[in-house]
Amino acid sequence: MSAHEQFADDLTLYALEVLQGDERVALEEHLEGCSSCRRELERLRGDVALLALSTAGPAPPQRARQRLMTAISNEPRSVPASVPPVRARRWNWGWVAAAAMFVIAAWFGIQSDRLAQRAANLQNELASQQAELQRTRDVVATLTAPEAQVVTVAEPNTPPQPQGKAIYVRDRASLVFIASNLPALPPQKAYELWLIPTQGNPIPAGVFKPDARGYATVIHPSLPAGVEAKAFAVTVEPEAGSSTPTLPIEMLGS
Repeated sequence: MSAHEQFADDLTLYALEVLQGDERVALEEHLEGCSSCRRELERLRGDVALLALSTAGPAPPQRARQRLMTAISNEPRSVPASVPPVRARRWNWGWVAAAAMFVIAAWFGIQSDRLAQRAANLQNELASQQAELQRTRDVVATLTAPEAQVVTVAEPNTPPQPQGKAIYVRDRASLVFIASNLPALPPQKAYELWLIPTQGNPIPAGVFKPDARGYATVIHPSLPAGVEAKAFAVTVEPEAGSSTPTLPIEMLGS
C-alpha cells in the first residue's frame, strides 16, 4: 500500500475537522512533504464546502410548519433594535445542522465509492484467476486423457536433435505441443506447427518462438473438431504464420 492510500481515509476525516490524536499528527507531518496529498486535501475541503452551501435541508413536518406560521403571525409587526434576533439565530443553527448532516453523508458516500472500487478490483482479479485455473485444468485434462494421441516430433536423421511432443485429443480438438533444443530463428521468422490429417491438406496448429534455452510450447490452438491426425510437422515461416507449409520440414512425427 502506498503512502497516499494509507492516508486516504484520514484526509477525509481531516477535511471534516474530526481527525484527532496521533493520527492527526502523523497526517500533518505527511502533508508537509507530500504535495499530492495537500492537493487532495484542498479538493476534499472544496467538496465539503460545496455540499454545505448546496443543501436545502430536510422538509419539516406539516404540524411544525403550522406552529411556525402561527407563531410568526402572533409576533408584533415591529421589533425594537435592542431585541436580539432570536429567530435569525435559530435559523442559522438549523442551517448548520443540515450542513453537518450533508457533510457526514458526503463522507460516507466517499467511503462507499472506495469500497465499491475495491470490490470491483477484487472481482476482476477473481475472474482472471478463475480463467487461469480453467486453462490449467484444460491442459491437465489433455495431458492425462486416456484417448490422447502422443506423437514425438523431431528433426529427422540428426542426433542429438530438436524434438517435441504433441499430445492430441481428436474428439475435443485439444492439442498441447512441447518442444526442446530448438535452434534460434532468423529475424522476422517463427516456427509453425502443422497437423497433417489422414485426408486433406495440412492444418495450421500454432506459431511459436523458442526461449533462450530452446524451449517452446503451443497450448490449445484453434483446430477443427474430430480431425484424425496422421502426423505433426514443424516448419519455419514468417512471424504471422502461413496457410501452407514452407519446405523444408524442420521436424516431423507420425
